[in-house]
Amino acid sequence: MRTWIRDPLAIFAEGAERGVVVEGTRIVERVGRGRTPERIDAVFDASRFVVLPGLVNAHHHFYQTLTRAHPQAINKKLFPWLVALYPIWSRLKPRHLRLAVRMALTELMLSGCTTAADHHYLYPEGLEDAVDIAVEEALRLGMRMTVSRGSMNLSAKDGGLPPDSVVQDEDTIMADSERVLKLFHDPKPGARIRIALAPCSPFSINRQLMIDSARLAERWDCQLHTHLCETADEEAFCLRMYGLRPVDLLEETGWMSRRTWLAHGIHFNAEEIARLGRAGVGVCHCAASNMVLASGLCPTCDLEAAGAPLGLGVDGSASNDASNMMEAVRQALMIGRLRYGADAITHLDVLRWATEGSARCLGRSDVGRIAEGFEADLALFTLGAPRFSGAHDPLAALVLCGAHRADRVMIAGDWRVVDGMPVGLDLGALIAEHSAAARDFA
Repeated sequence: MRTWIRDPLAIFAEGAERGVVVEGTRIVERVGRGRTPERIDAVFDASRFVVLPGLVNAHHHFYQTLTRAHPQAINKKLFPWLVALYPIWSRLKPRHLRLAVRMALTELMLSGCTTAADHHYLYPEGLEDAVDIAVEEALRLGMRMTVSRGSMNLSAKDGGLPPDSVVQDEDTIMADSERVLKLFHDPKPGARIRIALAPCSPFSINRQLMIDSARLAERWDCQLHTHLCETADEEAFCLRMYGLRPVDLLEETGWMSRRTWLAHGIHFNAEEIARLGRAGVGVCHCAASNMVLASGLCPTCDLEAAGAPLGLGVDGSASNDASNMMEAVRQALMIGRLRYGADAITHLDVLRWATEGSARCLGRSDVGRIAEGFEADLALFTLGAPRFSGAHDPLAALVLCGAHRADRVMIAGDWRVVDGMPVGLDLGALIAEHSAAARDFA
């Protein structure tokens, strides 16, 4: 079946003024101005829609949807925020995680996101199959997902930040990492599920776990992920614990490669930015959580100029407190202009970061663009809401006027959102069930 998505109001792609042709799971043709495709089986009239590549969320913590705006954590910086929430999160059970993942994926998809990375590093007793749960929910909803098998093995008694109840020993971590790689990791183009290895952060892991994770990632051809340089406190911790700055710790443990992408990346100096760029290490900019926790401003333009892949993420739903990629796009534009100037970052830049840039962070060259051979992952937005009335540039309007909900979303050639609602899912029932589960964490 060859379907022509015809004559969009606007499209974020060159040479596709009259739309694109989708066959199976892939885009097979861009239709330029004045052209008509030769062989078509079906036509979708896109004249009311602004068409984007499916957005790619490069950093999130799905379980945190259950503790949004929690009174014990609001109005705190990162370290006291974590200390307040770790005991609450330690009560997480499999049924909680399943609903949290389902809600996060649904919320992301409704915002136009088609590929998401979840960093799950919390393993209280009974939650050993967290990765399995995330994979099941992603496949059920039809979302592409990089499930980051996170880990923490440095608890408060060892000089780290988390309590004993949520960490695991290194042997357990490495055994389960290899288990989920064998079961779920698919490095082929068009993959629905990939696994990344993701020791949480320098203040919750030891040096050996980072070294062993890098070696395992090399064996299995998977990505590596961690939080790095999010706060000045983290830098002070690394100097005290390891005698190294965070980027030096990456270098020493074998992480300075294109296999690695980092969350936040705020407190780099100029020499470190240059090193990261030369190594091809990606950085996911999480504007909302950086503002909520007052962590600082990511040097986005400097990182990209140095050669580092730059993507966007919503981060955890307890530090954002949302899971909306279009909101993340607008926030990245606004905070980026505050740092670099009104003429330094355009709406096209942040849309590129949220699509192709995030895909590069995840090591994917098959999603994030509207071009021949790429997966047919598309997000379609209408401009009928009052906020768009009077807008002249449709692509700029999505960002500047604050689009936050897609009308249609296609993943692998299938419509997964139609008329602003997820296909095959009772959204009202999900909200009710999820809200009930969240009360266990009050």
